[in-house]
Amino acid sequence: MSQPINANRLFYASCFALITTAFSFSIRAGILTQLGTEMNLDTVQLGTINSMWFLGFPISMILGGIFYSYIGPKLIMQIALVAHAVGILMTIYAVDYNTLLISTLLIGLGNGCTEAACNPMIADSYSGIEMNSKLNRFHMWFPGGIVLGALVSKFMTDANMQWQVQIWIILIPTIIYAVLFYGQSFPKPRIGDNSALANFKAMLNPLYLFMAACMALTAISEFGPQQWVGPILAKAGASPMLILALVTGLMAVGRYFAGPLIKKLNTVGVLLGSAVFGVIGLYMMSTMQGSMLYVAAVFYALGICYFWPNMLGYIAENLPQTGALGLSILGGIGMFSSSMFQPVIGAWIRDNKVVAEAKGLVGDAADLAAGQSTLSNMLIFPGILIVAFTTLYFFGKKKQVA
Repeated sequence: MSQPINANRLFYASCFALITTAFSFSIRAGILTQLGTEMNLDTVQLGTINSMWFLGFPISMILGGIFYSYIGPKLIMQIALVAHAVGILMTIYAVDYNTLLISTLLIGLGNGCTEAACNPMIADSYSGIEMNSKLNRFHMWFPGGIVLGALVSKFMTDANMQWQVQIWIILIPTIIYAVLFYGQSFPKPRIGDNSALANFKAMLNPLYLFMAACMALTAISEFGPQQWVGPILAKAGASPMLILALVTGLMAVGRYFAGPLIKKLNTVGVLLGSAVFGVIGLYMMSTMQGSMLYVAAVFYALGICYFWPNMLGYIAENLPQTGALGLSILGGIGMFSSSMFQPVIGAWIRDNKVVAEAKGLVGDAADLAAGQSTLSNMLIFPGILIVAFTTLYFFGKKKQVA
């Protein structure tokens, strides 16, 4: 006889698993410059290493979504634990570029398993506004974890600690979520059809395909500037890791209190407002220096805050027949998009620096100009989203009238 499901313990365990994901994101962002110097890696190579984190994510997320109904969240989280532990240890003892590629890919696979298991598990446990609220509170711990990781990384970097010591920190939430999940019963899949084929058919809905395209843009709008905050803003007169902590701290608070906002504006209205603030924030960050960057970071945080959980919530609420697979593939598309753009962003930084030096800028001035130009390049992503979500908003209004 199986023990009753302890929903609270499963939810808290999920949050610590997501904190592990967040630490692997922010601490790696904090050591990026140090890693490049010590291992003699250029920005394109660093971008390729970053891409492994984002590539592993969608692979395991999509596979987890396909098999979720058959193997359940428990086995998926066991795979996540192994991938996280091995990937973290391999990173710590990495000896070259190739080792870092493999270890970062493993961490990404663990992160994707976390999303594949925890998102549908939470969606299976709640409904309606409460489900959206829980998804927002769960995803609060991604930015919340980034805040903690960014501050830890800044403190340890300022103390001249080796980057390997920082990676050890990622093991702390990994061990905690392993302990919390241990011996627990998990809920059976409830949303959607248990058939992967039926899920796939439901995903051919034009609305799902439209949201999938939007997910690619929301993800890179969020993860692009954050992952490269160190190299991009290192010479801008403000602490890159404090900016990252500020952005993600505001995201965590915003997601925690998302329920009333969604109820008032509806999910699409929140997504549209996010795109508008995203454009304003990125533009400000690409044109300002010094303490004003912290003001720009506030606008940017308000922009990207609600993207990820509300994209998932919109599909879970409006197309529940896509099931766990629909949520996993949607998230996978977002991470795959981020993976593909990491080397591109690295190349933008390199090429924009060449352009700045051709104009006579040198040293810190050239680095600053390259970073600001790269942020300007990224404006196109939330810019397209404003058009997309405006269209979706009026489409929804027209559908309600009809």
